[in-house]
Amino acid sequence: IMTSWRNPLILTAYIIIFLTGLPANLLALRAFTGRVRQPHPAPIHILLLSLTLADLLLLLLLPFKMTEAAYNFRWYLPELLCALTGFGFYSSIYCSTWLLAGISIERYLGVAFPVQYKLSRKPVYGVIAALVAWIMSFGHCTIVIIGQYWNSTRNATNEDGITCYEDFNSSQLKLVLPVRLELCLFLFFVPMVITIFCYWRFVWIMLTQPHVGAQRRRRAVGLAVVTLLNFLVCFGPYNISHLVGFFTRKSPLWRAEAVVLSSLNASLDPLLFYFSSSAVRRAFGKGLQVLRHRGSSLLGRRGQETAEGTNVDRGVSQAEGAPSSDFTTD
Repeated sequence: IMTSWRNPLILTAYIIIFLTGLPANLLALRAFTGRVRQPHPAPIHILLLSLTLADLLLLLLLPFKMTEAAYNFRWYLPELLCALTGFGFYSSIYCSTWLLAGISIERYLGVAFPVQYKLSRKPVYGVIAALVAWIMSFGHCTIVIIGQYWNSTRNATNEDGITCYEDFNSSQLKLVLPVRLELCLFLFFVPMVITIFCYWRFVWIMLTQPHVGAQRRRRAVGLAVVTLLNFLVCFGPYNISHLVGFFTRKSPLWRAEAVVLSSLNASLDPLLFYFSSSAVRRAFGKGLQVLRHRGSSLLGRRGQETAEGTNVDRGVSQAEGAPSSDFTTD
């Protein structure tokens, strides 16, 4: 049923993203859940937990995107699943852009105004910011799904399958293209500009403060680079397709590949979590130790590996003794 190299390539990309992103985000979910359950959690942990949930929502919907790619982008499942999959998939993408912007704002305030930030830091601010991001993304994508789903699939037959949110007629394009443009401007360009400014200031402050250690400087640069890659590599092509579609009055042929890149953020975000939180670094370290221990036990070297794992764990504990995800300069 797959008729060209393009469909197997997209399917393979989805499978790789799913296999790499799901376990990493589950580890991050466990770490952030533990942090949020503590008394007076920091707003940054609430934002990071929300970003993890957005990634997991996208990853749980990827099998439906895999099925679509495997069948030459024809949808043979119930039509309602087409609407629900698209709604959740695109909502998670645009929720992530504003959550990333919120994280960048928190980072900048933490190093630019460390004393004032610590005095005014309250968990409710993180909850409000996360709710605003979810409401904005779900609200906007509701309009898109209604406009695209009901108009583009109602005349399709189940035997031939349907196409999800493609092949619009002129009347459908009058609704779809302006809404996509608004999505691009408000849910991509605005948070990207905010994020670039905040991380530019954040990294500059971290690199110019003489009492900031080299390890924290490297983490700061890594955090900024991963976030910038998220916007430019993952979200950029998909949103550029909205601009191209608005001016050419049709969806570009490379839109499906752009959607794949958007889902790649679910595999990149764990790197952001790693640079952001010592709790996540410990969780990833322990996960790797478990894998190494099980692998070595199959080879009959359980005792030797256990001793090595104990030493490594002590090293990690000592190295990660600083407060989790604390980039403040005071």
